[in-house]
Amino acid sequence: MKNVCLRSPYDRTLGLVYFGRMLDKIRSYARGEPPLEYEENFEKDLAEKCATFLRVKYELIVEYVNQGLTDQAIVQSCFGMGHRPSEGEIYIWNEFMRKRGWNDELSDTLESQKKKGAMLSRSEIQTVFQFIDADEGRSVNGYHAKASRTRKRVSVPAREWPSYPRRKTVPTPLKKVGASREQWVASQSE
Repeated sequence: MKNVCLRSPYDRTLGLVYFGRMLDKIRSYARGEPPLEYEENFEKDLAEKCATFLRVKYELIVEYVNQGLTDQAIVQSCFGMGHRPSEGEIYIWNEFMRKRGWNDELSDTLESQKKKGAMLSRSEIQTVFQFIDADEGRSVNGYHAKASRTRKRVSVPAREWPSYPRRKTVPTPLKKVGASREQWVASQSE
């Protein structure tokens, strides 16, 4: 557990994942706290992507934080100065960020950070967000558990197939006992 005063990247600020964590990081730098080891590797990428999505400069966000604005005020200012995303755009943004490091350009960096953190054996860590949560001592699948992992396995006792009385079938001419196909054809032509 390295730095628990930072929010999880899954935490949302006015619907946006990672934004609150980015603000927490800016505030920790302002207090003179040292950056996390993986800051230069992929959290810088996440912060840049966040500012680009909102169409504002990262420095503007830093300025708002240093002015002491609340998280909601900073987001609203970014919406006003840059881009106010629709619900659909926010959904796409959240899914994009949530999957960073999974089969993309950050995959190698994620693997090297897992190696540094002695987490290579943890196959459940497949994204940057999962790595951050694991590295900071939070539950890896707490925010996005797969349905199959969250359900309890319940054994259902086996039961016999219901034994309904079988329907009686009427024999067709082909099913007559001892009758051959030739005899049946002959009987039909009469």
